Amino acid sequence: MTNIILCGGSGTRLWPISRTLMPKQFVKLFNNKSLFQLTLQRNSAACNKLFIVSNSEQYFLALDQLEEISNTKNNETKYLLEPIGRNTAPAIALACLALDKDEIVLVTPSDHLVKNEAQYQKILQSAKELAHLDCLVTFGIKPTFAETGFGYIEAEGEDVKAFHEKPDFATATAYLKAGNYYWNSGMFCFKAGVFLDELQKYSPRIYEASYAAYKAASSSASLTRIKLEDMQNIPEDSIDYAVMEKSSKVKVVPSDIDWSDVGSFDALYEELPKDENGNTVNEKYVQIDSKNNLIYGNERKIATVDIEDLIIVDTGDALLISKKGSSQKVKNIVEMIRGDSELHNIHLTAHRPWGTYTILEDNPKYKIKRIEVKPGGRLSLQKHFHRSEHWTVVSGTAVVTLGEREISLRANESIYIPMGELHRLENRGKLPLVVIETQIGDYLGEDDIVRIQDDYRRF
Repeated sequence: MTNIILCGGSGTRLWPISRTLMPKQFVKLFNNKSLFQLTLQRNSAACNKLFIVSNSEQYFLALDQLEEISNTKNNETKYLLEPIGRNTAPAIALACLALDKDEIVLVTPSDHLVKNEAQYQKILQSAKELAHLDCLVTFGIKPTFAETGFGYIEAEGEDVKAFHEKPDFATATAYLKAGNYYWNSGMFCFKAGVFLDELQKYSPRIYEASYAAYKAASSSASLTRIKLEDMQNIPEDSIDYAVMEKSSKVKVVPSDIDWSDVGSFDALYEELPKDENGNTVNEKYVQIDSKNNLIYGNERKIATVDIEDLIIVDTGDALLISKKGSSQKVKNIVEMIRGDSELHNIHLTAHRPWGTYTILEDNPKYKIKRIEVKPGGRLSLQKHFHRSEHWTVVSGTAVVTLGEREISLRANESIYIPMGELHRLENRGKLPLVVIETQIGDYLGEDDIVRIQDDYRRF
C-alpha cells in the first residue's frame, strides 16, 4: 500500500507559528517532531511506499525531516512537485497516474494528529479490505462535540448517504445527537485505477488536464515535476466535490482514533501538555495567578499576571494575543498583513535546501544575517543589482566563488562581494559552515537575486 501524503496549505490559522515557507505540518510542535514526521511514522507501519505531494519549497523541508526519522528509511519514497496548488482532486490524480492501477493508496493530509495509533492501524485494515472490493473509502471521525469548522459525512452503516458542508451550531448539535454523522477527516483509501476511473467519469476536465500534465512532466525514479503551464490548465477542485459526492462506490469507515486536524490554536491547546494551572508547559514562561492559557515562544521570557483563557504566541518578529475561542479569526489577520510585509510568508529563520539563514537585524539600508550551510551544501551562483555583501566566517571553512576566482576562508576571515558581481558560498567540509552576512544597499529584499546556476533548480 502506498501512502500519498498531501503537503499543500500554509496553515494560516496557526500564524505566526505557521508561515507560507514553514507551514504548520513542518513545525516541530510535539516532542520535537512535526506533524509531517508523525504522519510518516504512523503510516509507515501500514504502507511500504510513500508518495509525497508538495511544492518546491516544501520538498527540501520534507527531505530533511524524512532523513531525521529512522523507522521510515526503508520505505520507498517518491515525490511529486506542484508549481501551484489546484486543490486535492488534481494532486491525488497526478500521484495516482504515477502508480499501477491496482495499487491501493492511503491518502492523508500531512498535518493531522492521531493519538490512538493501535485503533488507527485497525481501521486502515478495514479500509484496505473495502478498497480491494473497488470501493472508494473515506474515514469518518466520530464527533465528540458540535464542531462547526468541519464538513460532515452522513452514513447508514458503511454506506455514505450524503456529504454536508460546515454547519451552523444548531445543525452540528443535531448531527451529534443523531449518531450517524461523522466529521470528514480528509483521509481516503482506494485503488489508484478505481479513483482515476471515477474521476474521469464525474470530472472529465480534471482527469484529462491532469493526464496531460503528468505526461508532459519531467520525471526520474523518485521525483516528478509538473510544469507550471500544464498545472495552470487543470481545473481547481477538491476530491469531495470532484468525485466522492458523486460516486456510487463510496464507503465510510467509522474512526474513533483520538484525531485532531490541529486547525486552530484552540485545537492546539487541547493537544499540548499543561501545568497544574492549565497553562501549556513552556520553559520560558513565568506567571502569577494565570490559568488555562496557551503560551508559545522560546526566544525570550514570557510573563503573565492575573490572566485566564488567552492565547499568547511570540515568534520574535510577531506577537499574537487572542481570547481562546476566537482563534479561527487569525486567518483574517494574515490577510490584513499580507500586502505590506513578509510576516505571513517567512520566519526570522528561513530554511533553504542548503541550510538556514536567520535575520539578526533588518534596517532600510542594511541587513545582518547568520547563514548556516550544511556539509556538502552550496548556495546558487548569483548576483544582486541593489546591494553589496560582506561575509565573515564564524566556524567551518567556506569556499567562495567571486567572479572567476575561488577563495577559501576559515574562521575570522572575511570577503567583500561588490554589487553586481557573480558569487557563491559553499561548504565542502564535514561540519556546518556558519557565516555572518552584512548587506548594504538601497533595496534588500529576498527577490533581488539573479540565479545563474543552482543545484536545486530554483529559477
